[in-house]
Amino acid sequence: MLTSPQQIRDWIKEADELLEKGDVVQASEKYYKAVEEAIKILSRKYNLGVVKRLRHGRWSSELLFDAVNELRSDEVKEIWYIAWELHVDGFHEMILTEERLRLVKDKIKKILNYL
Repeated sequence: MLTSPQQIRDWIKEADELLEKGDVVQASEKYYKAVEEAIKILSRKYNLGVVKRLRHGRWSSELLFDAVNELRSDEVKEIWYIAWELHVDGFHEMILTEERLRLVKDKIKKILNYL
């Protein structure tokens, strides 16, 4: 199932709400998911070579990083690296601070400009 730009906007809105409640872990993962799915949409939109490497429609982190590099946008790359930080430090390791998340959330939202 392909994700729509509206679903990405919904995840960002949900992340904003979770952050307002102080739930850094879940907000981090929602912001990450929004960016991850946006990268997939952009990869298909621009028919990137990475799409041909999908196995059974599954995206590995390696393929996502490769897609970001193929997109050749410094801003998209910056957004992706922030999203990855949220995924690892915010969700998996649970060490991301609320202050850091508030600092980067507006940058994450810029992914919507590319859809």
